[in-house]
Amino acid sequence: MLKRRLFSLFAIAIIVVGSMLPMSRAFAMDNISLFSAYTRVTASPGEKMNYDIDVINNGSSIQTMSFDMEGLPKGWDYTISSNGTDIQELSVKGDSETPITVEISIPLDADKGDHEFQLVATDGNSQSSVPLSISVKEQGSLKSELTTDQANLEGHADETFSYTVTLNNKTTKTQDYTLSSDVKDGWLVRFLSDSKSVTSVSLEPNTSKDITVEAVPPQNVEAGTYDIPITAATNDSSSDLKLEAVVTGSYDIEISTKSEVLSDTINAGNDKTIELVVKNTGTSPLVDIELTAETPTNWETEFNESTIAELEPGKSKTIKAKVSAPKDAIAGDYVTTFKATADQASADATFRISVETSTLWGFVAILIIAGVVVGLYLIIRKYGRR
Repeated sequence: MLKRRLFSLFAIAIIVVGSMLPMSRAFAMDNISLFSAYTRVTASPGEKMNYDIDVINNGSSIQTMSFDMEGLPKGWDYTISSNGTDIQELSVKGDSETPITVEISIPLDADKGDHEFQLVATDGNSQSSVPLSISVKEQGSLKSELTTDQANLEGHADETFSYTVTLNNKTTKTQDYTLSSDVKDGWLVRFLSDSKSVTSVSLEPNTSKDITVEAVPPQNVEAGTYDIPITAATNDSSSDLKLEAVVTGSYDIEISTKSEVLSDTINAGNDKTIELVVKNTGTSPLVDIELTAETPTNWETEFNESTIAELEPGKSKTIKAKVSAPKDAIAGDYVTTFKATADQASADATFRISVETSTLWGFVAILIIAGVVVGLYLIIRKYGRR
C-alpha cells in the first residue's frame, strides 16, 4: 500500500515539473510542405540567384504562414515574392499550392565555397523548411579588375597586336577609369571601346566592359618578347594587367639588277641576259620564292633558276634572266616586269628594253644607197654629153 502511494506521488511530481518546463521542440506544420526542384546552385560574387519554391497545403483548411531565412551568411540579403509582389505572409487554400520566388543577393566580397541555409515557413507554433545551398565559384572582393583570356599574342613586326581585356567594377559605386600604358621601346598603344578610340570609361557598380587594346610595334623592331603593361585607374585605386607581344620578325623582299640599272637595249630577233638580284630585306627567312616575268606579246623570258628555296634575312641571290625579242619587233621601247613572290612578301621591278635595228641591215641600206648614187652618176655621165 505504501509503495502505491509513493509511486503515485512520484508520477504526480513528474507531471507537475514537466508542465513547468518551456516547450523547445518545433513541430512540422500540419499538411504544409516546401518544394524546390533546384536546391543547390553555383554563382559568382555580386550575382542574384532565384529559387522557385512551391508552398503545398495538403490539408483541407486554409493555412497562413510567415517566412524566415536561417543560416544565411552575414552580408547576404534575400527577398520573397509571389506573382511579382514582395510578401511577408502567405495564405494557401486547402488542397492547393502557391508558388513563391526567393531571391538571394550575393555580396561582391562573398567568400569562395559552399554556403548552406534554409527557408523556414511558420505559423507561430510549428514550422516547415527546405534546405538551400549556393556554391560561390570565386573569391569575391570590393575592387576593380582587369582580366583577359589571352594575354600573349605572336605576330610579325609589321602587324598590329590586338587584345580583348575585360574591366570589372566590383565595387558598390560608379567608377570613372583612366586608361593608360607604360609601354617602352617605341611601341604605340591605343584603347578602343565600342569601336571608338578612348582614354577613359565609366562603369556602374558590379558591371563589366570589354575593351580592345591595340599595340603597334615600332619600325625595324627586332624579333623578341615585349611586355605591354596597361592600367585602369580611378582617383583612389587602380588595376594593372601585363600583356605580352612575341615578335617573330618582319617579311620584306626586293628585286633589282646587279648594276641597279633597269634598262638595256636589244636587237630584234636576238636575246639579252639580265642579271637580277633578289634580296631578303626583312628580319625573318623567306621560303619558296618564285620568279616570274610579264613580257610584251611574242617576247620570251627564261630564268636559270625559277625558284629560290630559302633566303635568309639580309641575304641576296643572283638570278639570270634571258629575254628574247621576236624577229619582227619594231624599233622602240618595251617594258618587262620581273616579279619575286613568296607566301609572306613579294616585289617587282619594271625593266625597259629598247629594240634597235640590226647594224647589218644598216650596212645593206648604205650599200643600196651608194649603188643608186653611182648608177645615177654613170647615167648622167653617159647621156649628159649628148
